[in-house]
Amino acid sequence: MTNAPKAKIYTRTGDKGTTRLVDGSCVEKFNPRVEAYGTVDELNSSLGVVRAALSSVAELKSLDAPLEKVQNELFNIGSLLATEKDEVLKMLPPITEEQIRFLEVQIDELTVQLPELRNFILPAGHPVAAALHVARTSCRRSERRSAEIAVKDDRYMMPLQYLNRLSDYLFVAARWANMKTGHGDVLWKKT
Repeated sequence: MTNAPKAKIYTRTGDKGTTRLVDGSCVEKFNPRVEAYGTVDELNSSLGVVRAALSSVAELKSLDAPLEKVQNELFNIGSLLATEKDEVLKMLPPITEEQIRFLEVQIDELTVQLPELRNFILPAGHPVAAALHVARTSCRRSERRSAEIAVKDDRYMMPLQYLNRLSDYLFVAARWANMKTGHGDVLWKKT
């Protein structure tokens, strides 16, 4: 019985400040595409933290399945942003209007349960709600970085729309998490 060597995790490609995109292109690590898919990866990790916290809060477990779906779709967005070549882009899972509509349905289902919002609120309250707000701000950064790609190439407009809708969903989910756990919205107090 022999132990076959495992593939190494390190490639040394980045040692000089470059990386490879999904389509094989070699670019600098500060390339707008790398920045865009990197922020999507950060967002996905934030959602992993949210999901881990959900496991101990029975009132919030219904958020887990939609967030798992979102995490998978964020991987798709990252792969789309990490390629420019049309022949590779066509082989990757697209972001669709149906996926965006799913987020809108989730937003509507949570919003109908919430009190009307008449003030700005602070990103605070229950720890899960606060983590959702952190994810929301990561999502907004992902949206800004992805917009740099999408405004120059409309093949990336659907991922941009998805991220825009996702940030709205995360905002509403944070408010819902506070409500379900007996925390009210924490209002901004003008001083």
